[in-house]
Amino acid sequence: QVQLVESGGGLVQPGGSLRLSCVASRNIFTMGWYRQAPGNQREQVATITRGGTTNYADSVKGRFTISRDNGKNTVYLQMNSLKPEDTAVYYCRGDDIFGRAYWGQGTQVTVSA
Repeated sequence: QVQLVESGGGLVQPGGSLRLSCVASRNIFTMGWYRQAPGNQREQVATITRGGTTNYADSVKGRFTISRDNGKNTVYLQMNSLKPEDTAVYYCRGDDIFGRAYWGQGTQVTVSA
């Protein structure tokens, strides 16, 4: 059993920034961020392995940065140059080395003037 606790969501103006944090109850091999807008499919935003290998969705490349602190079992998503289309519920996900996935509760990010 792994629990993930997210924080950092909120309301921001276009062009602004937010940083999301997710703390896991234990160390996880791969951690990532996913998002789901109302009426849309959940999509992968960014992932990072324990060794630091990252992967980004094309829509956020150059604007978002995923990072992790393995000592704190924490993953971050720095979101810059936010756009209204970034508005969604953002979910933290962790995948252990056995292929088991764990999800956070989700945090709302709203980008609006």
